[in-house]
Formats: sequence, structure tokens, C-alpha cells
Amino acid sequence: MRILFTGASSFTGMWFVKHLAAAGHDVVMTFRGQPGDYDGLRRKRVELAAACGEPVYGCSFGDECFIKLAHEGGFDVLGHHAADVSNYKSADFDVSAALANNTRNLRAILAALKGSGCGRVVLTGSVFEPGEGAGSEGVRAFSPYGLSKGLTAQVVRFETEQAEMDFGKFVIPNPFGPYEEPRFTHYLVKRWREGKVPTVNTPAYVRDNIHVDLLARAYASFVAASDHPQFNPSGYVETQGAFAQRFALEMDARLDLRCAVELAEQTQFDEPRIRINTDPVDGVALGFDEKQAWDEVAAFYEQAES
Repeated sequence: MRILFTGASSFTGMWFVKHLAAAGHDVVMTFRGQPGDYDGLRRKRVELAAACGEPVYGCSFGDECFIKLAHEGGFDVLGHHAADVSNYKSADFDVSAALANNTRNLRAILAALKGSGCGRVVLTGSVFEPGEGAGSEGVRAFSPYGLSKGLTAQVVRFETEQAEMDFGKFVIPNPFGPYEEPRFTHYLVKRWREGKVPTVNTPAYVRDNIHVDLLARAYASFVAASDHPQFNPSGYVETQGAFAQRFALEMDARLDLRCAVELAEQTQFDEPRIRINTDPVDGVALGFDEKQAWDEVAAFYEQAES
């Protein structure tokens, strides 16, 4: 298939492009900036993604160049993975602006795609959207960012159905792995390198952490399976304390570091205690090698240090 993909400079987006290409698909990816506009980890992801297909620089979702590309590209699928994530952890995240950016000129884009023979749109969602996954305290929006993702899904679904195109939704839990922004696992490795034992302050939260390699394989499979309207892939469903211990055990076996963690007594619960995805993933059928995936995580952190 020929796939038009947005959001390839992101952590998960780069991996999705990699596995779409590995599955034999022709991937055209759009980037908001030029190659020299990116730096650090994001620049490396752009380089890796661009090597897997045909990059189009300086073209954002909703731009005239994007509409023209949709009209002339002969695509089978639009993989709309990009989303406004500016200041996404803040309680002041602008939901309305994010929704507008995520769906800018959507109707014109869908008309252009359909006019050139495209029949399917695959939108990336989040387990932190309202109504997604399973957990305690219902499945309300996790944050203003989560709300923006949920509203985006409603708009994209509506407009896609109005255009008489197939709509698919792929919902992401908590991915981790090589080329991720410095977050939880980075914090753990950083403390180990300092010769210290990291403290996990929220060990009681139950979350759904998944190897990004497995997640990307599931995405590539989902894109090719037009008879499935939605998939909520699930990974390691456990407390954050148990996941930290799992990560420490795997890294201790691979890195020349003493990898241990300390679990704090969690008394404050500003977030739902449980929020997880619901669909098991058949990693064997997808060719996923769990040991190799952990090897790649360790290799990434070793390379980052050198």
C-alpha cells in the first residue's frame, strides 16, 4: 500500500514508519520543518524515518501543500499520527487550539484523498482520552491534552464517515524504548549512571507500558487490516513500581551498572489509580522478539552515554 503519514518525527511515529516500510508499504511522510530545523534526538528520528520512505519537508497537516499532496499522491491510507502536543502536561493546555490544529482543513484533505482513490484513514489515539481503555474512576479524560485527543477523534471519525471512507483508530498506552524523549526510563538510567538508586514516587499507579517495537509492529498490522475499526494494544499491565523493577532487572543484566530502585510509599493520587489498554497483542505472530527488544533498549542507553 501507499501510505501518507503525519508525525514521523515523534518517538512512536518514527517506529511506525520503520515497521510500515519493513512490511513492504510505500510510505510518504510529511515534516513541518526542514531537515536542519531539527536537533538532538528529534533530528535523529527524522533521519531514521526519512531513510524508510519518501520525506516531504516544510509541509504540515492542513497546508495547501498537504492538500495538493493528498490529491496527487495516489494514496491508499492516511495515517494521521501527528497531534498538537505543545505543553501537553500542563493544566493550561489549549484544547481548542489543539483540536483546530489537529483537524485543520480536514474536509478538503479527505476530499482530495478520496478523489485520488484513498479509502481509509487511520487515526492514532491515546489511552488517556475519554472513553478509551479501562480503569478506575471510569474512563474520563485524563487531562486537557487527553480531552483534545478525544475531541480530535470524534471530528476525524465524523468527517471520514461523511466522506464515505473507512475510519480506523489505533490507541496507544505508555510506549517506551529507543529514541524516546527523556522520561521515566531515562530518569532511571541517569540515576544508575550517577551511582545512585532512583526513587519511584508513584509506584501504586497501574499503567500499561509497551515496548515501542511491539507497538509499531501492531500498528503496521492494523493499518493493513481494514476489517478492524479499532485496536487498543496492551503491554505490561502492572504497577509503576513493578514496571520499574522489571526495567531494572532487564538493564542490570545488560548494562555495566548496578540497577536497583526504591519504591516510595505513595499517599497522593492526583490521577486515576488504574488506566490501561484492553487488547492483547500476539507478539509471536508479529515477529516480535522480546529479548532482542530489551537488548535494543540497553544498546540505546549505552550509545547515548558514549
